[in-house]
This record gives sequence, structure tokens and C-alpha cells, in this order.
Amino acid sequence: MAAVFQEDLKNTSRRIFDPQDRMLVRLNRAFLISCIVAIAVDPMFFYLPMVTDEGNLCVGIDRWLAIATAVVRSVVDLFFLVRIALQFRTAYIKPSSRVFGRGELVIDTAQIARRYLRRFFAADVASVLPFPQVVIWSFLHRSRGTAVLDTKDRLLFIVFLQYIPRVVRIYPISSELKRSSGAFAETAYAGAAYYLLWYLLASHIVGAFWYLLSIERVSDCWRDACNEFPGCNRIYMYCGNDQQLGFLEWRTITRQVINETCEPQKDGRAPFNYGIYSSAVESSVLKSKDTASKLLFCLWWGLANLSTLGQGLKTSIYTGEALFSIALAIFGLILMAMLIGNIQTYLQSLTVRLEEMRVKQRDSEQWMHHRLLPPELRQRVRRYDQYKWLNTHGVDEEALVQNLPKDLRRDIKRHLCLGLVRRVPLFANMDERLLDAICERLKPSLCTEHTYIIREGDPVDQMVFIIRGSLESITTDGGRTGFYNRSLLEEGDFCGEELLTWALDPKAGVCLPSSTRTVRALSEVEAFALPADELKFVAGQFRRMHSKAVQHTFRFYSHQWRTWAATYIQAAWRRHLKRKAAELRRREEDQLDDDEGRSSIRTTILVSRFAANALRGVHRQRSRRAGAVSELLMPVPKPREPDFGRDDY
Repeated sequence: MAAVFQEDLKNTSRRIFDPQDRMLVRLNRAFLISCIVAIAVDPMFFYLPMVTDEGNLCVGIDRWLAIATAVVRSVVDLFFLVRIALQFRTAYIKPSSRVFGRGELVIDTAQIARRYLRRFFAADVASVLPFPQVVIWSFLHRSRGTAVLDTKDRLLFIVFLQYIPRVVRIYPISSELKRSSGAFAETAYAGAAYYLLWYLLASHIVGAFWYLLSIERVSDCWRDACNEFPGCNRIYMYCGNDQQLGFLEWRTITRQVINETCEPQKDGRAPFNYGIYSSAVESSVLKSKDTASKLLFCLWWGLANLSTLGQGLKTSIYTGEALFSIALAIFGLILMAMLIGNIQTYLQSLTVRLEEMRVKQRDSEQWMHHRLLPPELRQRVRRYDQYKWLNTHGVDEEALVQNLPKDLRRDIKRHLCLGLVRRVPLFANMDERLLDAICERLKPSLCTEHTYIIREGDPVDQMVFIIRGSLESITTDGGRTGFYNRSLLEEGDFCGEELLTWALDPKAGVCLPSSTRTVRALSEVEAFALPADELKFVAGQFRRMHSKAVQHTFRFYSHQWRTWAATYIQAAWRRHLKRKAAELRRREEDQLDDDEGRSSIRTTILVSRFAANALRGVHRQRSRRAGAVSELLMPVPKPREPDFGRDDY
């Protein structure tokens, strides 16, 4: 079996590593850090030469720095050998299987080895060969003759030669990290810090090379001074040759000529034109034994001149110096375009939403100005945009969640909405499956102050469940004269209950019901909206929506039913008062008839009858006026009863 899917790799008997294994990803990050450390360590070999002035002016080697640098490099290279060994046991994705999905993993060790040997094995091995350590070891065991000159020249050649594979080996590691984790830097700050580290590392390399060239430039000045005296041997320029013949003549030359020609005078300036290396000579950094101060000074020089592309450098007519200045300017320009550009990209990604908001705000202002919107509407638009930004920070949450798998989308919606949905009494006692279905279909809704959610008579296209804020619900019973009802909706309440009656009716058509109330926000409101089609789907799929418990809860918390109940009770109470008043009047009339019957005078009877008829007429007029008033106070029509009869448990 030469290739398997990633899920089947653990079932194989071969000890092959998955390239996307978490442990291997962590190791690759550690290997990348070791490569960066190795690139930072190698320029330390350039700091080994130094000018000594202890009884004799010569160029020597800092032994303790040489030992420390060689040890650190050896440790880093030994750690990278683990990477080379792992490459022979790390599977790779078969290119022909990438048509769909992640593809198959090649687990045949022979194919893995051939692929690695053909690609990056040579660069990895060449980068860890201990040539600089061998040169340092050879110098420490031979401190006479031309050891300093040979050591300096060999280190310069070897370090430059090995820098190519040591930089090249970073590419496959970074590519593997991008393939395995999708992005090299998990956060924008990490990406910006990564490229800033590379910029500082480039400054460190330039500063170290500038230090080494400063040593070479001082040596050139010494050679020119030595050439003025016949029989001067240049070998005495390097420390460790003080026991050979002719050393006394060299000391005389250094005291008489070199000190006057090549060393800084009392004013701090050197007679010799060192060009861009003047600051190294005049600051005595070439003679300093403090490695930290020497390193920081050269790092500052490299960072300052890379940032300014070498504009402040004053070069001499020396060819090597001019070439180095040209290379420095080109290198700084490349770094400015690549590294600083990437840093800017990462940092701008932190404020991309804010910039998008500013652009939208500017477009909105221009549009409102072009359409001559009144100040009130402009202020409402600004207030809504600001409120939406404070709550979402420019992120389209609904689109973000919709792009996720269904199971993950349901779990996220459950986490965000379940606790809030349970606050709504209508859903408090429903089962988990029904609540999950409702949570999955809820959409966030934001409203600013004085915003109308729905107006009386308009079709209801969604039910709104309030999470925070307060709303005002008003009805006039379709414009009925003298009728006005107002109620407040707060956290846990809902509006648009006409839609639930429509959704529970199996015979309902496509026409949405009309709203019986006007709902207006009294403050900033956060809510969840359930669209009409989603509510219809939930009501059709879950029989629990048709239970008597939901019916009673719906009636109790529905403001439409509350209004109907209140007006019904008021009308019944007024009818009761009317009946009591009519009964009292009837008793008074009967008592008056009995008193009149005892009289024997015919005229009196006729007068009493006339008076009674007149009194009845007055009562009838009063009854008509009372009927007109009671007609105004008739209860609103009873809301349509939802279809709760499909299930009765």
C-alpha cells in the first residue's frame, strides 16, 4: 500500500508522520525559528576580527566570542538534523490525487526518500556542514604565523557560501506551515512582528558586514603606511607575530606613521579618508571588547541606513566602498518594498473594517446630500449606522454563519440564541428539537430609537422577539373613532403574533396577514426576527407548536388578545351597569303607576297617563344616546383563533 487517505494513516503499521499532524506542525515552527536563529548567528563570525592596542597595534581574533558563536551554531545545526531525519518519515500528498479534497498521502518510504533527495536534501545538508566550526577549532590550536589572516578570510568565504542554503531551507518549512495550518501567522500582530523581525535581521547582517569591511579598510590604511618603508612586512599587522624578526621595525612604524595617518587625532577625526567607515574608526568600536555594545552599534548603523536607503552615506573614491553603498541602497529598497509592505498589510488588516465603515459613511453622506434628504432623516441614518457598528463592528454575522457546515451552524446558533429564546415565555416550555429549529432560523435585528417596526394595516412578514430595549405597541382598531389602546413591549415580549395564527392555519394562502397594531421603538432595541416562511416551516414540521399549552401561553402573552380581553370586559361591565339602571327605572315607574291607580278622579288618571307617556319618551331618548355611547365602547373583534387542534397533548 503506497498511498492512503489521511484518516487511514493511523491504521497502518508503518511509522509515517502525517504532514498536518499537530505535533509536526509545532516542530516545523520550531525548525523555522531555528533557521532564523542560525541566520542571526552566522554574522557573529564577522565580529571576531578586532583591532587591539595592548602594547602593539594589530588585528586579532576575539577568542571567547569565537568559541561562543561556534557552540551556538553547533547546537542549532544539531537541532536541524532532526528535521532532516523527519523528512524521510513524513508523508506527502500525491499530486495526482488533488482533484477533489485533500488527496491521498504517499506512505512508501522509498518514494518519500526519493522525493526529498531530489528536492531539498542537498540544501539542508550543505547548510549544516560545520565548516566555520572547523576553522575556529583550527585557529584555536594554531595561534602563530598567519592564523589571523587565514581565519578571517576563510570565515568570510564560508559564511557567505553557506548563507545561500541556510536561506533557501526556510522556503520549504514556511510552505509546509502554510499548507498545514492555512496561514503562516495566526494573527495580524504575529504577521507584522514576523516581517519586522526579518527587517531587523537584515539590519544585523548589514551592520556585521559593515564592521568587517571597516576592519579591512583600516588594514588598507596600514598597508599604505607600511609601503612607505622598505622592508616592511605586512604580516605584523596581525597579532601573534611579535616573536619574529622585524617586529621592532613594525612597532616603530606604527608609532610614527600609522598613529599619525590612520588613527583618530585629538579632534576625533582621522587623516585617512575612511568614507562610510569613518564612524566605526572614530567611535573606537573596532577596538571595543564589549560584544553587546559593538553589536548594538552596528545594528543601529544597518537599521538607520537601510531605512534611509543609504542617503546619508558619504563615500570615498574607493571602489569596494562604492559597490557596498550601491548594494546597500538596492537591498534597502527591496526590503522596503517587501518586508515593510507586508508589515503595512498586516497592520492595515486590523483596521480594514473601520476603513470600510468610513467609506460607507462617506458614500451615505454624499448620497443623502445628493438626494436632498431632510436633516431628520439624515440624523436617523447616521444614528442607525453608528448603532450597527457598535454592535457588529462591521461583521456580517449572518453571512459568516451561513458559510459554515449545517451541524456547526446549528451549534453556534444554539450557543448564541438558546438562552435568549428561553426568555420568551412563548418558547419557555418547548422541547429541545423545536428550540433548535427556531434558533437556527432566527436572524439578528437592530433598531434605533423612534424606528417603526411595523405599522397598523401593513402585512406582517416576521415575528420579532425582544432581547433588549423597549417598544410601544398602539392600536386604533382600524381607525375606529374614539378607540385607542397602548401597551409597552420589553425584554421577553414579542410582536407580530398575527403571523403565528397564519402559520398554524393549514388553509392559509400566500397572502400575509395584516398587522392590527403599530409597533415603535422607544429606545435602542436588540431583537431576533423569525421570517414568515421560516415560521411556516417550523409550524408545519413540529406538532408541538399545535399543543394546548402553547395556545394558552400565546393567548396570555399576546397583546392582541390582551386588548380584546380588556375591551370585552369593559363592554360587559358597561352592559351590566346599563341593565341595573334600566331595572331601577322600571321599578320607579311601577311604583308610580300603583299610586296613580288609587285616585278616583278621571282627570287625574288622564294627566298621569299623559305624564307617563311623556316620561317614557324621555327615557327612550336617553336610551338612544346611551346606545350610541355604548356602540363606541363595543369590544374590538375577537382575534382569529390559531389552529391548535392538530394535536391535543
